[in-house]
Amino acid sequence: MVTKGKLMDSTMKERVFDIINYIFLLIVMIVTLYPFLNVLAISLNESTDTVRGGIYAWPREFTLNNYLEIMKYDHLVTGFFNSVLRTVIGTILGVFAQAMVAFTLSRADFQGRKFVSTFLVLTMYFSGGLIPGYMLIRDLGLMNSFWVYILPGLVSAFNIIIIRSFMDGIPFSLQESAKMDGANDFTIFYRIILPLCKPVLATIALFVAVGQWNSWFDTYLYNSMNENLTTLQYELMKILDNTSMGGNVDANQMRPNEQQQNQVSPESIKMAITMVTVIPIMLVYPFVQRYFIQGMTLGAVKQ
Repeated sequence: MVTKGKLMDSTMKERVFDIINYIFLLIVMIVTLYPFLNVLAISLNESTDTVRGGIYAWPREFTLNNYLEIMKYDHLVTGFFNSVLRTVIGTILGVFAQAMVAFTLSRADFQGRKFVSTFLVLTMYFSGGLIPGYMLIRDLGLMNSFWVYILPGLVSAFNIIIIRSFMDGIPFSLQESAKMDGANDFTIFYRIILPLCKPVLATIALFVAVGQWNSWFDTYLYNSMNENLTTLQYELMKILDNTSMGGNVDANQMRPNEQQQNQVSPESIKMAITMVTVIPIMLVYPFVQRYFIQGMTLGAVKQ
């Protein structure tokens, strides 16, 4: 009877814990999800009705006019194409380059391992600043060039450290065995190391892709005079700046056959812009979600 009573008490405690846990997770989900739903609702709500307030998680008067007004902007399509292109190319080249550097630093037989690792860490704390960086880009001939989006951020010290920490957990004997079988360093890297590093590489790919997609300041600094090299984030930033300063999107910057006074409110435009920038990168996350936690945990914990 005592054992049965203890078992019942234990079962009751587990149920209470499960209930409290579910309630807590439900609250966290609501707190996390509500801001996104609120932004989506305002972006899909009729502009003049939004001014009244009271829009929470569902639009009161559904409309797509807010998004249609954004699409009237002249260089939006070009900016979207350039943003997708820089995200794809920058992610592929960036992850590959960072993985190669991390592979070199993870090699126990690399004599300059400690020196290079220390040098990389120092770059995370010290930098030349904005003006020297601008002068460097200018002297390298990258002004008004698409490659200014790719080359300066090709290598990240933080990402290299994460990848190297993950690779440190791979037995070095695998590389030694492959070398005894006649494999060179590139073969070892491509056929052995990379397949084993899928979790951390997917994590870093997500970091790089989000950074490339959200970047607009480099367009402002280096390519603002070249309309063919504009990016989506930069164009949306200009729309947002116009709506914040003047209350309406400037009709002079729209296509000639659509130069009419914009009837949407700045708040509606801001929310629509937010959704346009967030949704594309959100679609990428499900493909790397299963690797994300494993890659971050193993990459950050191993020394």
